[in-house]
Amino acid sequence: MNDNTSLSVPGNWKIPFFTIWTGQAFSILGSALVQFALIWWLTQTTGSATVLATASLVGFLPVIFLGPFAGALIDRWNRRLVMIAADSLIALATLGLIVLFWTGIIQPWHVYAILFVRSLGSSFHWPAMQASTSLMVPREHLSRIAGGNQALQGGLNILAPPLGAVLLGLLPMYAVLSIDILTALLAVLPLLFVRIPQPERVKATGLSPVGAFWSDFKAGLRYVVSWPGLLIIALMATLVNFMVNPPFALMPLLVTEHFGGGIFQVGWMDSAVGIGAVLGGVILGVWGGFRRRIFTTLLGLSGMGVGIILIGLAPSDAYWLGLAGVALTGFMMPITNGPLHAIVQSTVAPEMQGRVMTLINSLASAMTPLSMAVAGPLSDRLGISFWYILGGISCLLMAVGSFLIPAVLRVEEGRNQAPAAVGIDAEEVLSVTL
Repeated sequence: MNDNTSLSVPGNWKIPFFTIWTGQAFSILGSALVQFALIWWLTQTTGSATVLATASLVGFLPVIFLGPFAGALIDRWNRRLVMIAADSLIALATLGLIVLFWTGIIQPWHVYAILFVRSLGSSFHWPAMQASTSLMVPREHLSRIAGGNQALQGGLNILAPPLGAVLLGLLPMYAVLSIDILTALLAVLPLLFVRIPQPERVKATGLSPVGAFWSDFKAGLRYVVSWPGLLIIALMATLVNFMVNPPFALMPLLVTEHFGGGIFQVGWMDSAVGIGAVLGGVILGVWGGFRRRIFTTLLGLSGMGVGIILIGLAPSDAYWLGLAGVALTGFMMPITNGPLHAIVQSTVAPEMQGRVMTLINSLASAMTPLSMAVAGPLSDRLGISFWYILGGISCLLMAVGSFLIPAVLRVEEGRNQAPAAVGIDAEEVLSVTL
């Protein structure tokens, strides 16, 4: 039996869910515009690759180090209030940026600090929204909602850069940043009026608030470790991030050094990813995937591998083949990620979803700086195409190999043999995880 089967979603779920979802979509657009504007400002002001790398790293730190702890708090707190607080914190951080730009005293370190605060808010906001989705949407529609989310992200990859460029050409920086305040308001207002169901919790007795927090955190670790299928998927997601992130980060170098292109060719590559993601998300939203969602994810992972290999194998005079590989990779991303999110939402106990999602996300995010530290020198020595071929083959091997692992194929059957999620001894948890 799944941990999630006792939940009952109201029949009129669409209006409350999509009211919140629409507000969150506007908020994501505002955040994407802020991200583009700040990166462009840093590029124009400093012209330093180190500055850009530092800004990227600062944005990952809260997700990497605070994510699992945030998950324990999300599962303990009211998730609607968590989203309101997170959106408000991000808006306040942007307000601080507006003041700094308006007064003309902005410095790069100010941007680092604000990016850190915004990422901190996102570390709480994203898992709270994802964990709430399973309580508001029927299980049979979770893959479609995940497909819609992936299409939204792909659409923003297409829309945000040109829209940001136009706005920066027409308005001062502080005016562009002000849009984020408006979109945050559009996200918060529905949350003030729409009820989000809360999972039932088994309260720990005889523990201080700090002790209860650590008990929840360690229970989340044990929950993942004691579920072989979920643990393997978490490790696969970590390895996929390690192998796939560098190809996208190295794309400008591939275009200029291998294909001999310029800024327009780089832009076409970025657009191809976004267009592919939108199409993949729309198709997943309409189709819903195979009855066993894990088959859809493995199909998508195989397709990603083929796409990345195509990019790496494309001759220097076959830019079109590289472009096709990028589009295929973007198309397969929603096919891979959407069902995976739905699996977690439909099989993980509602009171554990915040911890599980943030733990997986933290492991995967931690691979970004590590993979770049490895891929950069290797690509310099072995050629820019090397990592693409290696990353694509790795995705294919993981997808094919997963069909030989029963724990992965049966992950949607639930956590039948695992111990209970609560009341777990701390020493036992540490002995398993270490």
